Amino acid sequence: MTSIQGGAALAKTLFLTVGAQGITALRLGLGTLILCLIFKPWRLRFSRSQLVPLVIYGLALGGMNYSFYLAIRTVPLGIAVALEFTGPLVLALIGLRRLLDFIWVVLAVLGLYFLLPIGHDIISVDSEGALLALTAGALWALYILAGQRAGSQHGPATVAAGSLIGSLVFVPLGLIYANPGIWTVSLIPIGLAIAVLSSVLPYSLEMVALTRLPARTFGTLMSLEPAMAAISGMLFLGELLSFVQWLALLAIIAASAGSTLTMRPSKQKIDLVS
Repeated sequence: MTSIQGGAALAKTLFLTVGAQGITALRLGLGTLILCLIFKPWRLRFSRSQLVPLVIYGLALGGMNYSFYLAIRTVPLGIAVALEFTGPLVLALIGLRRLLDFIWVVLAVLGLYFLLPIGHDIISVDSEGALLALTAGALWALYILAGQRAGSQHGPATVAAGSLIGSLVFVPLGLIYANPGIWTVSLIPIGLAIAVLSSVLPYSLEMVALTRLPARTFGTLMSLEPAMAAISGMLFLGELLSFVQWLALLAIIAASAGSTLTMRPSKQKIDLVS
């Protein structure tokens, strides 16, 4: 989480030079190159039933990155991640029936209400940026669902294949709308750093963690992601949140952690993949 949010903060510092679309192209393109060198996805064999989920997984991965970087142009990093986090949170809450479960639903809704500019001026969150962050969250949920089927046989190597598919669409799209500064050769080392911090390193560490931690523990720790993003934005970008915004963010974190801790064993698969 420290790696991926540090990478996002570094990426945001280059928006004026490269543009959010250009950063997406750099992260996806260079990240895919590194992942392909490690996992060699061309050696993988996917059944027909896995091909459609694989394509959806790859497009969702690319679209999630593209929407998120567009969102953090105008929305603080911590708020954007909290809004994006609602995607996997909704998946975790689907099918819950106990009275205790509805506490997490209420917390999540309250958190969203105070983060989104819905008929009140207490928070100055850009509407378009918030919508893009929610779009990234919806694509994250799709990424989880498709990834469960696409990666059932090949595990982490599926990330390389999916990233390659996403890159075929979103790298050219990002380059088309990128600022002219993207063609500067001196930008390549920074682009590599963003790709490693935001994709290669966290994906690898996540796979190690998944093999050593119970799904419930992993899911609870992942609930801290919005807070890590807010701290990263505060330290590296000077993004300060209001007291109400911190409360809203903590409500979403509590909803995610609570739903994970009280989840029935049969539901834990979502935590594992998210």
